[in-house]
Parts: sequence; C-alpha cells; structure tokens
Amino acid sequence: MNLFERIKTLFTPVTALPPATYHYQSPPGDKKPYRLHLRLNKDGSGVLVVNARTVLHLNPTAAEFALHFIRGAAPAQAAKEIAGRYRISKAQAEKDYVDFMERVETLIQTEDLDPVTYLNFERVPPNSAELTAPLRLDCALTYRLPPGADPLNAPEKRVERELTTEEWTSILDKAWAYGVPHVVFTGGEPTLRDDLPELIARAEKNGQVCGLLTDGHKLADKEYLDTLLQTGLDHLMIVLPSEGEPDWQALQNALVADIFLAVHLTVTPKNVKTVPALMDKLRAAGVEAMSLSISDQNLHDELTKLRDVAGEMGLRLVFDLPVPYSAANPVALEVAEDAEPAGAGKAWLYVEPDGDVLPAQGMAHVILGNILKDEWAKLYS
Repeated sequence: MNLFERIKTLFTPVTALPPATYHYQSPPGDKKPYRLHLRLNKDGSGVLVVNARTVLHLNPTAAEFALHFIRGAAPAQAAKEIAGRYRISKAQAEKDYVDFMERVETLIQTEDLDPVTYLNFERVPPNSAELTAPLRLDCALTYRLPPGADPLNAPEKRVERELTTEEWTSILDKAWAYGVPHVVFTGGEPTLRDDLPELIARAEKNGQVCGLLTDGHKLADKEYLDTLLQTGLDHLMIVLPSEGEPDWQALQNALVADIFLAVHLTVTPKNVKTVPALMDKLRAAGVEAMSLSISDQNLHDELTKLRDVAGEMGLRLVFDLPVPYSAANPVALEVAEDAEPAGAGKAWLYVEPDGDVLPAQGMAHVILGNILKDEWAKLYS
C-alpha cells in the first residue's frame, strides 16, 4: 500500500455490517442455559436481547463485538478482525472485546442485574430507541374458551375465523425474517388448539424464544406438558382463577419441570382480601414469579399494597409479559382510546386469531393491518 492509499484509509468510513438477525443457544447440559438474539441494523448499530429479558442497544463497534461473541470467536481472533476494520491496535481491540464478553456473561449468569448500574452499559429509556421490528409478537391463536369460562375473557365475536396451522407457521417465519426474537402464544385458551405443539416447534426451529399464556388445566396432564417442553417451550404463565382454588396439580407439574414459570392473578373486589393468603400458599408451593393486574381502577391502592406483600414474601413481580385478555384488561383500564401504552406497536405487537394486528392487546380501535395480507412497512413503521 503506497502512502496515498494509507492516508485514504484513515478517512474512509468503516462499512457497516449487513443487516441480519443472529441467534445463539447454549448447548444442552449448560449450567445456566441461555439464549442470545442479535439484530444488526442498516447503520451498523444493533440490539442484543439476552434471554428475551434484557435488551441492550449497541453502537456499531459494540454490535460487532456482540456478533463475534455469538459466533464464539476467541479474543485474539476477534481482535484481529476488529483492529483491521476500526484501525486500532490489536491489544486495545482485544482488551475491549474481553471487557464486553465479561459484561454480557455477567448479565447471562445473574438474575435481575441492572445492566446500567452494575455493568456500565449506556442507559436508553424503555421503548425510546428506534427499532426495525418489535422485540415480541403476542399471538392470540384462538378466542375460544373452555366450558364454564367467563365469556368476558375473550372477544370471540371480534373474529370470523381462526387462522390455519399453515397460516400461523407463515406468520412465525415472517416475524423471524424481520428479526422478531420472541413470540408468546395467548388467547382465549391456546391449549384448545391441537396444533400448539407444532407451532411451538416451528418457533423453536426458527430460533425464537417461545412463551405460553394458559389457564393451565391441560398441564395437569404431565404427558401434555412434556410434549410442549420437548417441542421447545421456553417460559410459561399460568392464569389463576379470580375465585376458587388454582389447579394445584397443573402448578406442581410446571414447578418440577425445567421451565421458567410465572402465575398471573387479576385482583377483583371479591378476592382482594384473600390474595395475601393465596400468595403465601403459592410461595410455599415453590412459585417464585407472579404477575398482578386489577379489574377496577379503584383497586389501584390495594394493588400497590399487594406488590409490597409479594416483595416481602420473595415473589418476583413480572410486568414485561402479556396478561390474560378480558373486558377489564390493563390497557382498557389505563389508556384512553386515543392513546397507546408505552411500547405498544414498538416493542411488541399483538396478532388476533384472524391475523389482524393491533399495537397491543385490548386496542381493537387501532387495527394496523393484517399480517397475512399487508406489507411489513404498513404494520410496523
């Protein structure tokens, strides 16, 4: 390389890596199983999702570190490539790469660790960053309910038909192609769909983290639960009845299984006084994570008290997963019709049983389009 060429390289911008989505799953038998999803954007920046829980927004250099990390590159190998692209010394590149690896590994190994406070990652206010696709797709497979269920728990009259297995499969593939790393199957009661194991298996094949929101009754059949686990289910939320006892057999089966479990309870005027006792029984049974919502905004103060009670019992409160559909769902209670909850339509989308896309569950007044019929740019922009 002559002098002119050497000088030119100093002022030539680094070419961004091509946009793509990458997935890494730790091998079977790993002490602490984990999944990583990296989405590279057109400008070279990236989004790294750790265990479908922690989202890191990365500048182009850090995004390249993340790509090498996912590919399992040794520090010396990664440093050689990074030094060449960014015109820094190999020693500095290796030092920065090792530092990045150590911080991500700490996030993987430590529950509920704040990546900003403890790991010196740049803080980005929740749902404020520009994304090229949502981080999660909530798929209402059906609005059907089991016999005896409260009909208010699903708007069955909103849809004229349910999508076929092939149509849902194409939706999962389309979401993966656009970089959606996380899907949650909900309803209605999704276990009423005979093809649920097949759809979970498709998400697993794509590389997507897969969750299920269910009343849990079918999970009392351990063989059925094992089928869901073997096809690739990653996390589970069991919806507790607002009145009466939970299905303790289903809970016990889920608790001894190798899967993250949370339970959801809607607090109502009728059950509010008995919730602490139920929490105590759940904790004694082994439940560690719980989601709470209210049926009436007048219960807001009671909800605050119950959250404190849950914390004192050592129950982890979960707020970042969808909750059961109902006429009194949190979106309907907390958001006016002309507003959207933070993250709706950005961090996640909600697909109805006929393929219509809403910014979030309960926002039926805002139909973005149909995921089978419309271009992605119309659904997400």
